[in-house]
Amino acid sequence: MVQEKGRARGLPKGRQVDETSLAEIRTLLQDRDLRRDLLIEHLHLVQDRYGHLAKRHLAALAEIMRLPMAEVYEVATFYAHFHVAEDDQPAPPALVRICGGPCCRMAGSAELAARTAERLGADGQVEVAPCIGRCDRAPAATVTKPGGAFALVDGQDAEGIVQTLRSLQPLPETLPPATLDAYRAKGGYLLLHDCLTGRRSRDSVLDALDAGGLRGLGGAGFPTGRKWRAVLGQPGPRLMAVNADEGEPGTFKDRHLLSTDPHRVLEGMLIGAWMVEAKDVYIYLRDEYPDLHRNLRAEIAAVTEAGLAPDVRIHLRRGAGAYVCGEESSMIESLEGKRGLPRHRPPLVAEKGLFGHPTLVNNVETLWWVRAAIETPERYGKVPLRFYSVSGRVAEPGVKLAPAGVTMRELIEEHCGGMAPGHEFRAYLPGGASGGIFPASLGDLPMDFGSFQPHGGFIGSAGVMVLSQQDDLKALAVELTRFFAEESCGQCTPCRIGTHKAVDLLSRPDWDADLLEELGQVMADGSICGLGQAAPNVWRTLMRHFPQEFERKEMAL
Repeated sequence: MVQEKGRARGLPKGRQVDETSLAEIRTLLQDRDLRRDLLIEHLHLVQDRYGHLAKRHLAALAEIMRLPMAEVYEVATFYAHFHVAEDDQPAPPALVRICGGPCCRMAGSAELAARTAERLGADGQVEVAPCIGRCDRAPAATVTKPGGAFALVDGQDAEGIVQTLRSLQPLPETLPPATLDAYRAKGGYLLLHDCLTGRRSRDSVLDALDAGGLRGLGGAGFPTGRKWRAVLGQPGPRLMAVNADEGEPGTFKDRHLLSTDPHRVLEGMLIGAWMVEAKDVYIYLRDEYPDLHRNLRAEIAAVTEAGLAPDVRIHLRRGAGAYVCGEESSMIESLEGKRGLPRHRPPLVAEKGLFGHPTLVNNVETLWWVRAAIETPERYGKVPLRFYSVSGRVAEPGVKLAPAGVTMRELIEEHCGGMAPGHEFRAYLPGGASGGIFPASLGDLPMDFGSFQPHGGFIGSAGVMVLSQQDDLKALAVELTRFFAEESCGQCTPCRIGTHKAVDLLSRPDWDADLLEELGQVMADGSICGLGQAAPNVWRTLMRHFPQEFERKEMAL
């Protein structure tokens, strides 16, 4: 039968929603808000409960939130931690995520993943993750079960992971005790009180930040006082966002600061919110930190109940496994419940930030230092300190507090207990995967902003990885470039195609230096965001500082 033009079809287009799925999602969401920006939060709820995202549940969520199925599906498939499955596909009884980052590979994570998969069999699924932010405790892993059970597993063998999985229980519904009283007993929140009551003016705070020289410590190093002034100068309403999505391999200081001294970060955050008159503050936290997410909820609740920031609403949001969301505009897109695609925007401040409003974005460590920079600007400015995430072939890896400008050799010898037994200092990455690879002969450079640019790299967020004579630098370059290829959002051609082309060129026995340099220049000049712009630092610094690597045709991949 030929259907007449314009006549309605017998069945509606698209995937049909079944009543069972609708009931399950309604029960799960209960009375939660259905705003568009909460889509990622709701996707997490569904996956936590059922172990994956069945397409029938995605259709039901789209129906309930009144969103096109295409939007829900594109967001769910963009993020690495969401597992979209067919309706008849059962969720794995357990998921083991073993870190495949550089430091965990040094500690044998690839072999650990294979042994764990063999040991688990059908009792669980093993997934190699790009980095889970525990580089100092390699090899690191997490284990989860449907229903919200979660545990961290550090430095264990396959049997240890399996035993942890067997004893795994859901986290208690009650939140842990907050540490607010202990922080206030040491003078915490007095500075915020002075700001809110008019004892300190905005101009005096900005002058103190300028005098102390506090800079953004998430990578760019932009002067904090200047950024706050720029946002304050934009027409309101204004918002604030805290970038706690430290996805750079080798970086884990944000986790350390939020775990050990969360209220110092929160006070710095609330002072920033007061400065720009932001009524809403959004904290974007890595999905790899569910334990920290739970603890931070307790601390935020304590601050709210104590009335320390009566005019500010604090929203704690959960990332979903996308390295690119560490970039400011990508994070804003994700906070709006969208794919984390970088925006084209001015480098300082987007006039249309979160939800179209001017938005102050600060890194966790920057906010941690706000008190010191304001209360004692003369002392902070004279000897500025910063935190270094140190991992790799050192005797004592971890987060190290040291003067900004400490040398690599000093950091190893005076703060890390020297090199690990049997290892000799050969090379290092001062700024995580994207900061470049440098030889030990440059180990006396100051570990600070501007020191590495003349040599082809940068310090970024100070995610320091130390390498020895036992590490294959050529293979490391392939591994890091493959990480960028997998994490590229795909929005711009130079990055989307360039990273994969670089993996192909670097995987060959003979490297074409001219072609790699040309490719790196195209990526640096044409990519939208820092991922594509900085990825070439990996092979460019290696070619520049380790020319002998070209003569080797084999790699320990």
